[in-house]
Amino acid sequence: MSVSVNGIAHFQLTVRDPDRCIPFWEKLCHFLDMKTLIKGEGIVYCIGSRTGILVRGAPPDKRDTAFDQDRPGLHHLCFRAREREDVDTIHRFAVDELGAKVVHPPEDGSQFAPGYYSVLFEDPDGIRVEVNHVPGKGHLGAGGRLGPGGEGPRDTL
Repeated sequence: MSVSVNGIAHFQLTVRDPDRCIPFWEKLCHFLDMKTLIKGEGIVYCIGSRTGILVRGAPPDKRDTAFDQDRPGLHHLCFRAREREDVDTIHRFAVDELGAKVVHPPEDGSQFAPGYYSVLFEDPDGIRVEVNHVPGKGHLGAGGRLGPGGEGPRDTL
């Protein structure tokens, strides 16, 4: 027996620099058609677009370690765009409105899935945010690794 979940309900991120990160995330969430549900001292929680993002400042005595995506824990989070052009639009917003550090501009990533297209940028703490578009059913559709007649799982990234 298995259960098919309906996406991801929410993410909670703990940041070192809440004064910079909370406005960054709230502005990004609003651009992604989410609304602020909770906003207080050192915390914001936005919901919509079938998910939620809660960002809170780490307690002051635990803010001494910078985010490192190679340490155990979160590597990055990725939003799925409905259209390829949305990736380009989000890239422009990340640069022009958020002042985000862009790790890579919109680019083809077909080595990951057929038609994969994505942008990758960082919040002020260095937490990486990806936005991708994969047409159709991606790996589960025709031509995908797990689709009808597909090659099946592979053993490396």
